[in-house]
Amino acid sequence: MKTSLTNELGALASESRNPDTQDIDLLPTLGILEKINDADNGVPAVVRQLLPEIAEAVDAVVAAFKSGGRLIYMGAGTSGRIGLLDAVECPPTYGVPEGMVIPLIAGGEAAVHRAQEGAEDDPALGEKDLRNIDLQAKDVVVGIAASGRTPYVTGGLRYARSLGCTTVALACNKAAAIAEEADIAILPEVGPEVLTGSTRMKAGTAQKLVLNMITTASMIRTGKSFYNLMVDVKATNQKLVDRTRRIVVEATGVDFAEADRVLAQCDHNAKLAIMVILSGLERAPAEAALKEAGGFLRLALQNTDKKIPG
Repeated sequence: MKTSLTNELGALASESRNPDTQDIDLLPTLGILEKINDADNGVPAVVRQLLPEIAEAVDAVVAAFKSGGRLIYMGAGTSGRIGLLDAVECPPTYGVPEGMVIPLIAGGEAAVHRAQEGAEDDPALGEKDLRNIDLQAKDVVVGIAASGRTPYVTGGLRYARSLGCTTVALACNKAAAIAEEADIAILPEVGPEVLTGSTRMKAGTAQKLVLNMITTASMIRTGKSFYNLMVDVKATNQKLVDRTRRIVVEATGVDFAEADRVLAQCDHNAKLAIMVILSGLERAPAEAALKEAGGFLRLALQNTDKKIPG
């Protein structure tokens, strides 16, 4: 068993030794940082080659959201934490309900702060975690594993496919085993790490770039932006209260006093405040127009025959 696993891992690009950093232990601090930076520079180019696959995943997520489905990330260790980081930002940034984007990590909440040994080695645990959130066929499940072989992720994807969910594999090896369990495979092979096997580095960066794209593009495609403004941001702290004010001013051209006045009438909902200001409608008909347009502010304004600033 150990020999088989050793051979399996040894064949992965993410586990091989980087010929450019063989002398890294002899370098001064600046030299070490230059090596790390040089390695990182190639990651975005690798991700760019996979934009068609990422777009396919985004379209699947958009379709899921429109049908009342959810986006579910699952991973172990660093991969699980990267999924968590992306997921928890969605409600405050885009105003979506809690539970629309769900992160699962092998070992549960305790694994966020401390490694839970052995949790990632159990495929049944991946299925169990999905059962616990009442996985439905309309959901999209994204399995994240730098190596592409994590049993927890494999078990989860296999169960998700059995229910008819769209499944996505995100791994940093082209020979990723989890790709066999996925409808869509996103495999940014970024090559050997600066320190052999430290996949929280280039592999982690690639995973974060991909997840940024999936959620950001999906939210834009479901009406969460106006131009490039985050008009569904929730004003849950002082920084975000100020951001909603600036968004309204940027979108409409009114001064801050007028933005504050309308925001107060609209419960600090930036999108609704912009609709009220630009359409000239009262709150209730402005809300109705947004609902009829599926939350797309540009479309709602076009439907009211109001000129959109640009």
